[in-house]
Amino acid sequence: MVSKILVIVHQQNSDPGCVGQILRTNGYELDIRCPSNADELPTTMDNHEGVVIFGGPMSANDSETLPFIRAELDWIPVALEADKPFLGICLGAQLLARVLGAKVSPHPQEMTEIGYFPIAPAPEAYPYFAHPLYVYQWHREGFELPKGAKKLAEGDVFTNQAFRYGKAAYGLQFHPEATREIVERWTRLGVDMLTLPGAQSRDEQISKHALYAIAKDNWLEGFLKLWLEDGIVPATPQFSG
Repeated sequence: MVSKILVIVHQQNSDPGCVGQILRTNGYELDIRCPSNADELPTTMDNHEGVVIFGGPMSANDSETLPFIRAELDWIPVALEADKPFLGICLGAQLLARVLGAKVSPHPQEMTEIGYFPIAPAPEAYPYFAHPLYVYQWHREGFELPKGAKKLAEGDVFTNQAFRYGKAAYGLQFHPEATREIVERWTRLGVDMLTLPGAQSRDEQISKHALYAIAKDNWLEGFLKLWLEDGIVPATPQFSG
């Protein structure tokens, strides 16, 4: 039987990037759904081994104006109660934080993180983060650390960069899925955001991707292995390394 990972995206043309590539290479089928395009979310997690909620240009605070954001906030407890691996990326992490009672808000000095920025392991990070890492960011809002969560990584501009809640739920403020193609597309389509405080230029982002992508991808493979082992039996073939 094929092991499925539920993948929730927020735009029809969203690309799960490196996250999707690693999961597919290691035997998982991706069930990609886009609630903003009227795709329904499952009523249980019985047919899925885990879930990844990706980012998007909207805010986790848009629940009063965007019905699909309200629907995702209402659905996330279904995934958490299943006690299966849950991974929120950027907007996905902010939605998770909101469900757990934490605040999501802009930077107090209106700074952004758009481009490659360093993060460092928090005291309880091991083995998920063992060393400082440059990661790709694209956001204007950040999350408070939810009550009962363990901080895993921190940054200079937005302090909370990664957390773990319970057995197998994780939130990442950054975008580990970023490939060169994603960086090129986002910097082309979101060129207006590159003038915001804290944003790096398109050339700088592409240059830094060439410097830091290999280390990020190596970290991601190990992180996803640990993430899946927290809640499920690995698919076949198993992760290498």
